[in-house]
Amino acid sequence: MRHNKPDNSPPDDDNCLTRRDFLKSAALASAGIISSAAGLGAFPAPAQAGTDPGVREARYYEALGGGRVRCTLCPWRCVTSDGQRGACRVRENRGGKYYTLVYGEAAAMHVDPIEKKPLYHFKPGSRVLSIGTAGCNLRCKDCQNWEISQRTPEELRAERRLTAASPQQLVSKARANNIPVIAYTYNEPIVFYEYMYDTAVLARRSGIKSVMISSGGINREPMLSLAPYLDAVKIDLKGFSEDFYREYTSGQLAPIKETIKRLIALGKWLEIVYLVVPTVNDAKDTIAAMSEWLLKVGGPSLPLHFSRFFPAYRLKNLPATPIETLRGCRDIARAAGLHHVYVGNIRSVSLSSTYCPKCGKIVVKRDGYRVLAYDLKPNGACRFCGTIIPGLW
Repeated sequence: MRHNKPDNSPPDDDNCLTRRDFLKSAALASAGIISSAAGLGAFPAPAQAGTDPGVREARYYEALGGGRVRCTLCPWRCVTSDGQRGACRVRENRGGKYYTLVYGEAAAMHVDPIEKKPLYHFKPGSRVLSIGTAGCNLRCKDCQNWEISQRTPEELRAERRLTAASPQQLVSKARANNIPVIAYTYNEPIVFYEYMYDTAVLARRSGIKSVMISSGGINREPMLSLAPYLDAVKIDLKGFSEDFYREYTSGQLAPIKETIKRLIALGKWLEIVYLVVPTVNDAKDTIAAMSEWLLKVGGPSLPLHFSRFFPAYRLKNLPATPIETLRGCRDIARAAGLHHVYVGNIRSVSLSSTYCPKCGKIVVKRDGYRVLAYDLKPNGACRFCGTIIPGLW
């Protein structure tokens, strides 16, 4: 599901692949197998017509000459020749121009509670129109939504799993059903950037809020362009080491950290989720280091959610996360100084409710995705002691 980068030459927003990855990808690309996003598998033959469903010219790429282009949307910075696709599987070079193949096509569309995202300090109890397509720029071994995120548009279209849903239609659907928020989620929304961007712009004009549920692998310029139209972001932080990201996501950590810092600097409401995978990313020193870093860059009010892992996709050999491990992670994060630390994918009022950091009383009581009690004033102040609880309430 998310990203990483090697310590010796980490590709950030302005860099490309490591030398090792470049050499590996060059060998594959010369055989006509993949683009220069190394090691992420073969792609199908390109679709034939410019009028194919979902096709729209990409916003972020540069021409390199000779029909080659470089995508500048995400840290992979894929270089492709005519007919090749990027690491995400849903962007394609056609005659020296780069196209998204999933514009206006939904592989999943549901109405969810905002707590399911999870966003706990953003409009509690709100209904959300959630939208996702095909593709991802990571290869997470524990992916929960692999049936759409690790598939091509052609595969989903053949299974009749793609539904036409233009940005205008999404906004109209939300308005007609009095749904105040649209969430770009399920697969990685960065790979359907144009679709998300246009929908978010229209939603803003209609008074509908937008939230991005992402792993954070996006370059600086696309993020700066999108940010004015986002009201909140949830970032899935997969682990806290480059080795973990490399082995379990085929991605990079450093660009994710940069995105987190950038969103905080922009003043966007941000919440972090960390899926705790037994024996993989649950070491106490890792949890402590991550918590201390989040405190440093985001302050004590940055919400952190520890989510329970269940066997899935390529990690079916591992057990579900023990509840005591999750409690231990929460204790470590709170000891580091974070005020709002939650445990998800379990039913627990005590571990999913929001507490006032001053008086200790519950100000938002939750059971699963349900809000049972709400004791915040309109300005976010605790009704018991008046302390302001940061969030968009």
